[in-house]
Amino acid sequence: MKQTRFLRVCAVLCAAALAGATLGGCMQQDTSAAQRQSANREYMSQVNQTMEDLQEKLASFTDAVSRGDVVGMRTQADNAFKSIDDLNKLEAPEDLKDIQQAYVDGTGTLKEALSSYVDLYTEIDSATDEQPFDWASYDERIGEIQSQYDAGIAQLEEGDQKAAEKQ
Repeated sequence: MKQTRFLRVCAVLCAAALAGATLGGCMQQDTSAAQRQSANREYMSQVNQTMEDLQEKLASFTDAVSRGDVVGMRTQADNAFKSIDDLNKLEAPEDLKDIQQAYVDGTGTLKEALSSYVDLYTEIDSATDEQPFDWASYDERIGEIQSQYDAGIAQLEEGDQKAAEKQ
């Protein structure tokens, strides 16, 4: 009888230990998943903040363009580049590396478009009677810059779409 009781107690203790280990494993998985979700949310929050900052700086760039202020364009483009660099420096969680790459690609293309735009208007501003600006090429160059800008926006939207699919 004592031996039967002892076996039952051992069986109950083993079952309790096994249940505890299983529960601990589940809790660890839940904690790990919660940490990944938290890291993903923090990353996306940083992306959103940086993009809002970039949007403000691009609005200032547009304002400088509307005034024909080449120096202001350069200054605002440089400010936008800082936001772009901030976005590129963000450490994306492993789950979101493809999204980060889409954002890096998109902002890189935008950076090139802004630089081309400033270069074009600097060329116009520095034209002289001896070395006039080639207005015949203006429409083509603006079209190329606009296409480049649109491509950058499309890449950013691709990143947004990937982010939405992962939620």
